[in-house]
Amino acid sequence: MKFKRNIYIEDAQPDMVPFVNCVFLLLMFFLLTSNFIFQSGIKISLPRVVTSEVLQENTAIIVITPDNRFYLNQTPVTLVELKSKLEKMSTLEPILIKADRDVTLNKVVNIWDFCRGIGIKQVNIATNQEVE
Repeated sequence: MKFKRNIYIEDAQPDMVPFVNCVFLLLMFFLLTSNFIFQSGIKISLPRVVTSEVLQENTAIIVITPDNRFYLNQTPVTLVELKSKLEKMSTLEPILIKADRDVTLNKVVNIWDFCRGIGIKQVNIATNQEVE
């Protein structure tokens, strides 16, 4: 005896909920991890120049803010600490001075002169290139 099966094949639709969940989780992952890419920095306005060169070397960075605070490689230091740390550094390591445009030239020249006096051969000043 042969039984007849009543099987109806319906149009299969993929369940979209797991797909939406995966996309949402990926979106949240990339949004949350992208915040860690940005480095915190010290806000200064560099002077603008027409002729400047891009430095490719690893340099020690001295930042001078408009309110005359000093930072050595993103670490706040006093002027006395800055000078003592610069004396301990290698004389072969170049220095990059990032001074705000409102900082007096005297401060920049004093730091520059001190660096040259302790034997640092290459001292540079950071600028923004002027857009023509």
